[in-house]
Amino acid sequence: MGDGPRRGERGPPEDLVIRAAEVSDCVGIATLINLPIVRAGTLSLPYQNAELVRKQLGAQSGGSFRIVAVQGDEIVGQAGLRRFSDRRSHAASLGLGVHDDHQGRGIGTALLKAIIDTADNWLGLTRLELTVFADNAPAIHLYEKFGFIVEGTHRAFAFRAGAFADALAMARIKALK
Repeated sequence: MGDGPRRGERGPPEDLVIRAAEVSDCVGIATLINLPIVRAGTLSLPYQNAELVRKQLGAQSGGSFRIVAVQGDEIVGQAGLRRFSDRRSHAASLGLGVHDDHQGRGIGTALLKAIIDTADNWLGLTRLELTVFADNAPAIHLYEKFGFIVEGTHRAFAFRAGAFADALAMARIKALK
């Protein structure tokens, strides 16, 4: 598993800040998730508004958190983790999105590194899981770089852009010590 840029890959911009998402970020996050490429990679419907995002941020439970990547005054990425409960309390699902105009610049790597560090070193999680559309090669590559493997395919997983799209179930298992 790698935890940083490889030879030939760019690291994140020097002025990139990864921090906890705040309710006041609702407009920036809504702008981000409404971008065409970001939206195509999620299960969100078009035209998400800032008020809905504000409610989601305000309703986070102790088992979940959301972080943002900020460059200058602009939110250029976001990621979130939602811990499961009861007999699945060792596991969590994650989601991640990077601004359409800022992809390929190491922002997704920085966000995923922060999520995994929190999961491994602060929450004691052993399993992280996600779904990713099967045609999203850059995201699949990013997840594989951090040790996620494909566990299966969800056929006709979601309706997107007028057609059903498949998604991959991916997970990362942290070795137990």
